[in-house]
Amino acid sequence: MTAPRHPPPPSPTRAARAFEEIYEAEFDVVTSYFARRTADPQTAADLTADTFVAAITSFATFDRSRGTARGWILGIARRVFAQHCEAVTRGRNVVARIHGRRVLDTDEIADLVTRIDAEREGRELIAAMAALSPADREVIELVDLVGMAPKHAAKVLGMSSGALRIRLFRVRGKVRDLASNGGQR
Repeated sequence: MTAPRHPPPPSPTRAARAFEEIYEAEFDVVTSYFARRTADPQTAADLTADTFVAAITSFATFDRSRGTARGWILGIARRVFAQHCEAVTRGRNVVARIHGRRVLDTDEIADLVTRIDAEREGRELIAAMAALSPADREVIELVDLVGMAPKHAAKVLGMSSGALRIRLFRVRGKVRDLASNGGQR
């Protein structure tokens, strides 16, 4: 019996082009993801950069047959944001973060301020949904704000497609109730 043959890994040039295509297609989605979570342009820029650094270092493990590039990159963004929240909550690496920041130029700040303003409704929706569990909020965000197909959102969240659809139905009902009660349960 012979060992199964695997296709050779893509050439560095082909892999670089493939990553560049993902970067160009998903940069705005990732930046918007963070703009919904922070009103600080520098933080949104840093988290976006951290996401793509993590993505490029793990790009060799990306398998299109297991999901979309958007799902893969948003999964990375979720982990980056969780790590950011943990670091802020515990006060870790504060000095390193301050000293490690690249100061944004005026055009970059203006672009991020515009994007953050554009995501204001998304931030308000997330704030209004504070009564929901974090898992419920993520379901609504990925499907209704990002526009991800439920089956792809299920992969990002590590649940079955059927379970996500049931949760989505239930959470949308809760959101309607919250909206009709002015955000109160």
